[in-house]
Amino acid sequence: MTDDVTDQGYRSIFTTAQDGLRLHARDYGERHWTRLPVVCLAGLTRNAIDFHDLALALSNHRHRPRRVVALDYRGRGQSDWDPDWKNYDVRVEVGDVMAQLAALGVEQAVFIGTSRGGLVTMGLAAARPALIRGAVLNDIGPVIEARGLLRIRSYVGKLAPPRTFLEAADLLRRISDARFPALSNDDWETLARGSFLEREGRLEPSYDPALMKPLAALDFEAPLPTVWPLFHGLAHAPILAIRGEHSDLLSPETLDAMEQAHPGLERWIVPGQGHAPLLRDAPTVNRIASFVAAVEDSPRPAAERGDLARA
Repeated sequence: MTDDVTDQGYRSIFTTAQDGLRLHARDYGERHWTRLPVVCLAGLTRNAIDFHDLALALSNHRHRPRRVVALDYRGRGQSDWDPDWKNYDVRVEVGDVMAQLAALGVEQAVFIGTSRGGLVTMGLAAARPALIRGAVLNDIGPVIEARGLLRIRSYVGKLAPPRTFLEAADLLRRISDARFPALSNDDWETLARGSFLEREGRLEPSYDPALMKPLAALDFEAPLPTVWPLFHGLAHAPILAIRGEHSDLLSPETLDAMEQAHPGLERWIVPGQGHAPLLRDAPTVNRIASFVAAVEDSPRPAAERGDLARA
């Protein structure tokens, strides 16, 4: 494990996956803090940058500062690209996350999963339930709308690299403005900086374009499989389900069904945003901070305590 200190409120930490790939994480906050940490997991093509503002807010909270870890999956952000695109699979990413958290000394946390990050969180609940004290599922549920995946498939790995971040922000605005009317110019630039990285004076996608291959293999003529069994694996944990008002991936009907299946589930709708909310507007940041604090104050179920003792 290697450790690079930055002046932006976090440390860049690199660990090694079981197959030798180098994986990156941002670590916000002092390690010696005893408060319940937060782990942030990004969407399909996204990375740790997406959580920067939220992580700063939580790690520097006036009353309850805490450690926040934001991870880059393989093939995203500053993590290595995988030479075998078939490893861009949620099951592999679950294993990577468990290895990263073990190296970082995180034994339990509240997980914030955006889109694919929510699926990884559900996978972790099946593999290591003791890791999860609570979950924030950002615009994702056990039923994924095909139209949302089709939209994502239409651009993943196909965007021409822009010359500047301002040009990148304009590009993303043209693609998604109809679903995100509430975003400011600063929001679009923040989104752009998570979509492209500057390497040797040029902007390149912040993800391996081979991520398109698993999407291309999906058969949209048949109904997409649901992941209700994985969602039920979160039965032991409080859930805050966030939905963008204009989301095309998480439907209101699925959100209702999630609430019926998990009576303790809380919901939060982000106005003027689609899939997936940026989690940087003040009301949403405050709502997440309150949820994390409430999870920290709640006792762990006896079964979960037993799992942790055996882990």
